Amino acid sequence: MEMTVAYIASQVLTVVMYILLGITYQIQDRKKVLILNVISLIVNAIIYVLLDAYSGLSMCIVALVRNFIFLIDEKRNGKSDKIGKKDVVILILVYIACGICAAFTFEGFLSLFSIFATMVYTYSVWQKNIKVYKFAGILVSVCWITYNLYVKSVFGVILESALLICTIIGCIREVRREKTQEN
Repeated sequence: MEMTVAYIASQVLTVVMYILLGITYQIQDRKKVLILNVISLIVNAIIYVLLDAYSGLSMCIVALVRNFIFLIDEKRNGKSDKIGKKDVVILILVYIACGICAAFTFEGFLSLFSIFATMVYTYSVWQKNIKVYKFAGILVSVCWITYNLYVKSVFGVILESALLICTIIGCIREVRREKTQEN
């Protein structure tokens, strides 16, 4: 890993992106989660361009399209806790896009961790339950830590580990909130 301007810029932007992601695991509003995630994905795409990490870049593009579809759908049809046929079709199309991107950007087994992370994350926001989103975030973080190790993003590994801790804290808060509501 060479300390080029591009690498240093990628690491600075990584800090910004992970601050945004950490916030998403602490809020309850699904729309706000999606909006913050869109902003962080744009930053993340820039990071992966700087790192020449094309699997990660392709997953940022898929995730951006996914989030815009979810946001537009909620704006047009309102918030719904029910999953309909249209929702299933969207999920399948996103998974197909992940598979196509995986085929074109495959650089070995470890490059697939960005694909796995995107697929798990997609399911977590698709199913519309903020609790599932938070708990699935644990697996998503583990996948991104592995991918960041693969692309040699030091701050990616460090900050994804911090995000993992934020995710676990969010999960603990969710469990405590449920227990308080039961009593």
